[in-house]
Amino acid sequence: QVQLVESGGGLVQAGGSLRLSCAASGRTFGNYAMGWFRQAPGKEREFVAAISWSGSNTYYADSVKGRFTVSRDNAKNTVALLLNGLKPEETAVYYCAAGATGTARPESSLYASWGQGTQVTVPS
Repeated sequence: QVQLVESGGGLVQAGGSLRLSCAASGRTFGNYAMGWFRQAPGKEREFVAAISWSGSNTYYADSVKGRFTVSRDNAKNTVALLLNGLKPEETAVYYCAAGATGTARPESSLYASWGQGTQVTVPS
């Protein structure tokens, strides 16, 4: 079991940037992939980005490619998501998740542990 704590959310104007961070404890951090998901009010949770155990492979939702960047620091047990060019429709709670394997994948069913989430608000 791994415990995850997100931070870095907040209110940002359209076109602005935020950097989300997720701190992990428990299982050996370098053994598993990490993912970011988001859930907007009244909508289903959706995949945003994922990074493999080593950081050498990343996977992004089409809607965020070129604007969001996922990275990890295995020495510090953290994963980050840089959000650039934010849009009002990207207002959501953002969650980090720890994968059951080391492969970066978009399927939420492949993630075994989830954080509590951090709110990102982009006013229209």
